Amino acid sequence: MEVLRDKNIFLTGGTAGIGKATTLFLAEKGYKVFIVGRNSEKLEQLMEEARSAGVEDRIKFLLQDLADYEAWKKILPNLWDVHGPFHILINNAGIGFAGISDADAESLVYMTKTNLDAYLLLAGFFAKKMKEEDIEGDIINIGSMSADDRGGSSTGYVATKAGIQGFTESLRKEVNPDNIRVSLIEPAAVGTDMQKISAEEQAEKEENREMLKAEDLAKLIHFILEQDRRITFPEIKIKALRQFI
Repeated sequence: MEVLRDKNIFLTGGTAGIGKATTLFLAEKGYKVFIVGRNSEKLEQLMEEARSAGVEDRIKFLLQDLADYEAWKKILPNLWDVHGPFHILINNAGIGFAGISDADAESLVYMTKTNLDAYLLLAGFFAKKMKEEDIEGDIINIGSMSADDRGGSSTGYVATKAGIQGFTESLRKEVNPDNIRVSLIEPAAVGTDMQKISAEEQAEKEENREMLKAEDLAKLIHFILEQDRRITFPEIKIKALRQFI
């Protein structure tokens, strides 16, 4: 068995939703998790939960906007040197977006930079470093079943998730020869703050098996990472039993 305390994870969107649940769960399982987020209040809430769980020392963080490409060109090499080497990249950060008919150009570009461009930028950097340092690593991209469902009320969001779907499959073929595993997880509706319903409605849907919990994704990610290196999961779709998508 590999020693988990030697496994470093880099995870985006780590202060809320799927990212928060994954950070806490993997830290409890013995991984060291470096998270990136934007919201200081949500970060403090996460770290308070980490302190209560006794895993605060396994979590490091950076408050930084993923859409700032110029900043990331300078940040990434330093992060690798100080907090790496990283064995696992989890591209998770994303923002919701509706139709594009009335969208302003700035919001649209910001969304694509966050939801898609950052995935490419980080995957490219981490794959290169893993190859250079002979790390048999993992890259996990969090997509969405909306890439196939393609609802008309979330055109911009669908575009980025469809892009992630195509990119992940191509990336897998690029880096698998270097013993880097690449997985795409595409969930249906998950009870997070991206949902446009109240917390009470979310809880009811989760109880009725109509919506996933963020913890379901955290457990799935852990399952993928725990498998023998000969095994890879190119694409996994996950939905609540009674969400009819």
